[in-house]
Parts: sequence; C-alpha cells; structure tokens
Amino acid sequence: GILGVDPAVREAARGIGMTDWQLLVRVEWPLALPVIVAGIRTAAVWVVGTATLATPVGATSLGNYIFSGLQTQNITAVLVGCIAAALLAIVLDQLIHRLERAVAGRSRRRAVAAVTLLLIVMIGGAVPALRSARGDGNVTIAVGSKPFTEQYILAEALAFTLETAGFGVERRPGMGSMILFEALTRSDIDVYVDYSGTLWTNVMRQDRLPPRDSLLRGLTAWLKQNHDVTCLGALGFENTYVLAVPRALADRHGLRTLHDLARIAPDLRMGSDYEFYSRPEWDALTAQYGLAFGELRTFDPSLMYEAVRAGDVDVISAYSTDGRIIDYDLVALSDPVGALPPYDAVLLLSPAASNDRVRAALVPWIGRVDADRMREANRRVDQEGEQPARAAALLLQVLDSGDATRQMDR
Repeated sequence: GILGVDPAVREAARGIGMTDWQLLVRVEWPLALPVIVAGIRTAAVWVVGTATLATPVGATSLGNYIFSGLQTQNITAVLVGCIAAALLAIVLDQLIHRLERAVAGRSRRRAVAAVTLLLIVMIGGAVPALRSARGDGNVTIAVGSKPFTEQYILAEALAFTLETAGFGVERRPGMGSMILFEALTRSDIDVYVDYSGTLWTNVMRQDRLPPRDSLLRGLTAWLKQNHDVTCLGALGFENTYVLAVPRALADRHGLRTLHDLARIAPDLRMGSDYEFYSRPEWDALTAQYGLAFGELRTFDPSLMYEAVRAGDVDVISAYSTDGRIIDYDLVALSDPVGALPPYDAVLLLSPAASNDRVRAALVPWIGRVDADRMREANRRVDQEGEQPARAAALLLQVLDSGDATRQMDR
C-alpha cells in the first residue's frame, strides 16, 4: 500500500518540509490504508478456505464436517461444512469491505460500526473454544481418530464410555497417523486406537516381523520406555491392509495372491489413500513382490472403493474389516510371503491419561471386539448411512451396556 503512493505526493510533502515520520503518518499511511484493508479482506477469505484443512492436524474447524462427511458418505455433513465455510467467508468479506469503504471515505462512524461487527463475529467464533477449555469441572479427555470410518466409530465408542464414567470428552477426528501419535506423546491427545503393524513399521522403524504376540509385547515395552505411552492392550480384532481387485478381474486373470498380481501389475492402475504410498508397508510390498503398476492414484479413503467399482482404478489398498469388500464384490489377494505385519487394533493412552481412573474406564474394551462385529459396524456407516455414533452402539453391546443404543440415540 505504501509503495503504491504516488511519488509526486511524496515529493510535495518533502517540499513543504515534512520529516520521514510526518510523511509516513500524515501522507503515506492514510493513502495506503484502503489498499491495506483490501489486502486484509482478500487474506481473510483465503484463511477461511484453508482453515478447513486444519482437521488432519487435530484443530477443530468446519473441515471436521467435510472430512468426516466424505469418509462416511454423509452428504448432509459435507454440505453443512462447505456452506458454513462459504457463508463465513462471505460475511467476513462484506464486513471488511464496509471497513474498506469507511476508510476510503474517511467515515469514522462507519468504520467503528464495521469494526464492532467484526469483533462480534470473532468473539462468537472464540466462545465455543473458550467454553471447551473451561470445561464443566470434570477432567477432560481428548479422544483422537484417523480419517476413516472404523476410526470414527471406535472414537465415538470410547468417548461414550469415558462420558459415562464421568469424564468430559473432546473429540479430535480425522488426524493423520504420525501427527496423531506425536500428539499422544505430548498429551495433546489422550486416547486413540492405533494398529500394531502401523506402530511397528512407521513409528519403531522395524523391518523384521516377529510372531504376533512377541510383536505386541515388544511394542508395549518400547512405547512405555521411549514415550511413556501406555498400550492398554488389543481390542480383539485385526485390520490389516489388503490389495483388493474386482472379482471379474480376478477371475479373468486368475488372481489369488500378490504374486499373481505382480505378473500383470504394469497393465493396471492402483488407487490408495493419501498416505499409503509413503508408508514402509508399501515399500515392503514392492520389494517382496516386485509390484510395478502402470499408474498410481491417490484418493480419500471413502472415494477409493467407489473408484474401483466404477473402473477408474483396477486395484486398491483396502482394509480387511471394511464391509465394502463384500458389498462391492472385491477379492482380497493373499500375502503368502508375509510382507505385511499383523495389525491388531490396540488402545493407547497418553502419559497424562495413564492413570487408574482412565484405565478402569477403558480396560473393559480389551479383547472384546471381534472382526465380524467391527466389519458390521463399518458396513452400517458406509452402506446404510448410519452416523458413526449410532454404529458405535453395536460395539458398546460387548460391554453389557443394554441401554447403550438408547443412550447413543439421545
């Protein structure tokens, strides 16, 4: 704004003897202010748009509705997030535009009115965060989850259990794997479900694959010793990565194992979620089987299954507990070499949450959820459009909570 001031005006100010400070305050700043406000107006609109991307790093925003809605195929949630973000951008744009016109017209009254309205909007946005920080007198536990259906359901089930035990709960959905783990080690997140194979390969950076029980014991000891993180135990099911293809393609080429897939991989297109190709598991698969696909594409996990059903890709990296493998008539190819580690779902507690009261509330989950029950809960969300909180009631039944469904409905 200041650089855009007419040089002739500067020269005139110098000619009447103004100092540098007088030139700035009495000439350059007033002339530049409309341009500065216009820049702030543009920046505000951009910030609203990019702020929706804060969800994967655990910051609550309107992106929560968009990310979770995409994953669970809840169009209403996606529309709520998108429309609310658009309305917020429009409101801020118009209010700052009013301020811009007031500055240009040297109208103090209109400028005060515009600033007052902006402050009202900003305070309105801050109140929920302040209320959450203040809490209701109970200990607040932050429950995190990764950005796919199963994680949303598990997080809701854990949150309900903690609320029933008298804790305040803050939900942090849709976070990336490594960001979520790092947040746990700092106690920014207190509880979440991870998978033993993910922790073994991505966090511990281990290449060898011991037997499942040995892996879980070694993982538990390592987490406690190196990060003071408590692995409370396995929930009772495994959700491993599998490469899946449509049944018609599998029958046409006789695909049953990853060795079979490697033969025709150069002629196929593969789709995966946005972090799989950067994970050690993908490196292990390509090294062990020599997989070299003709094209690699990245999708939101919810859109990945639709892509393979529509023929946009030929292979996807699916999750073994996903009900869509059956509903979409996909064939999960076996891993005869054992390149992938076991992926037992394990319950993790942060250093701050590793106390007797939290443990007592969550221990009943250990060993109680089998793969069939988890797969059915996932199917209800992905195929029948249930909310994750409602599907979580199916898991709560294993805790002998006979009224869980009614309470979750409320």
